[in-house]
Amino acid sequence: MLPRRADISEVWTQAWPTIVAMLSYTLMQFVDSLMVSVLGPNAVAGQGNGGIWSWVAISCAFGILALVNTLVAQRVGAEQHDEVARYGWAGLWISLGYWLAVLVPFAFVIEHAFRAMGHEPELVALETSYARVLLGGACITLAAKALSNFFFGLQSPKVVTVAAISGNIVNVVANYAFIYGERGLPELGLPGIAGMPSFGVTGAAIGTLVGTAVEACIPLAVFLSRRLNTRYSIRSRWRPDRTAIVDVLRLGWPAGLQFANEMVCWALFMTVLAGGFGNEHMTAGWAAMRFVHISFMPAVGLSTAATSLVGKHIGEQNLDRAARSAHIAVGMAVVWMGACALCFILFRHELTAVFIDADTAADSAARIRAIGAGIFICASIFQLLDAVGIVYTGALRGAGDTLFPGVATVVLSWVVIIGGGMLMTRLAPQLESIGPWLAATAYIVVLGVVLAIRFERGGWRRLHLLNMKDHSGK
Repeated sequence: MLPRRADISEVWTQAWPTIVAMLSYTLMQFVDSLMVSVLGPNAVAGQGNGGIWSWVAISCAFGILALVNTLVAQRVGAEQHDEVARYGWAGLWISLGYWLAVLVPFAFVIEHAFRAMGHEPELVALETSYARVLLGGACITLAAKALSNFFFGLQSPKVVTVAAISGNIVNVVANYAFIYGERGLPELGLPGIAGMPSFGVTGAAIGTLVGTAVEACIPLAVFLSRRLNTRYSIRSRWRPDRTAIVDVLRLGWPAGLQFANEMVCWALFMTVLAGGFGNEHMTAGWAAMRFVHISFMPAVGLSTAATSLVGKHIGEQNLDRAARSAHIAVGMAVVWMGACALCFILFRHELTAVFIDADTAADSAARIRAIGAGIFICASIFQLLDAVGIVYTGALRGAGDTLFPGVATVVLSWVVIIGGGMLMTRLAPQLESIGPWLAATAYIVVLGVVLAIRFERGGWRRLHLLNMKDHSGK
């Protein structure tokens, strides 16, 4: 069935604030990397490695908390307003528990992990300091994520957009203060801040945390506001609700496994497989990855919108409209990421050069640009199928179908990214880090096809999260 204008309008209305929020968050990471690049190639690699390994631990909770969106959206669609607040608070309690049980202990052992990877001592120090700040303040990061998913499910994404933009503005200012301190940026004629020490790479993590705190406070204020309290009795439902927490964990653990597993595989990929060819390869890889994040984050926004709308329409028992919403979101993501693929091909050398400091030796800078150009070619190949896989994951999550995508991701990532990447380093060592990147490209293409087939077969239509009697589409 061809999409209706009303369906397209609905998807775009839900998606654009989400896309802006996701791009805003990605911009925060991009600005962090750009500001850190002034400190040299090792700083870029240290920030990238410290960031991805801290996110390995955080990502499992992110996947679990995504189900707050699903559960709230389905209850909004079914007009079960008395159930909405339970899942918002459940997300916050899960965030606190996960931070205490997992992230705080991980912060104490992460330095040993970097040493075990064989990284140079200077790089280990940069990686560790950056990661520990992010892990120590991750309770704020998780609370912000729980609240954003609540408002996505409530069909109020603009709250998240305002919070993300505000957090970014604060992040840029805080970054400048904490990274450069009293030194400032004399290369650009920018003054320092009197009496402020320069924290370098660690300062970027502190700035990110300050921006994230602002990003969490805005939706928290709306969450506790009189308007929402009048409609959903938010304030009176604050006590831990075991049933709601179990609901989120029961449905969310496959998504958490999927997200955490992907992060582990990508972390090993970036720091051991591709990164095993030296700091120049790591620097080029992280330079390319920052632009790849910009390419796929709008698709992540569309995926989040698909989760909300599929969940809402299932709550309304309108399964055909749920499917149309998913298809429209996939189409929008493919158009965007197709345009990014073209940019990656045309400007592959220039994009890599953005993250090369002017003081880098000419021969090293040339090697980094050449490596990055090859990585951008790989990225251009997988863009379209990456769009398909990302959005269909969100659509399946909106229906509560989380187990199959989780299992498929675990199996394919270890077999193709890690296994294929190791095979390429041994069978084609002359390709250096491009070999593992070709394996990663194959993984993204295959996963996109598998998830598209899963959604189109329609098994998600038979799931009954709300125990409704009539699940036929209208």
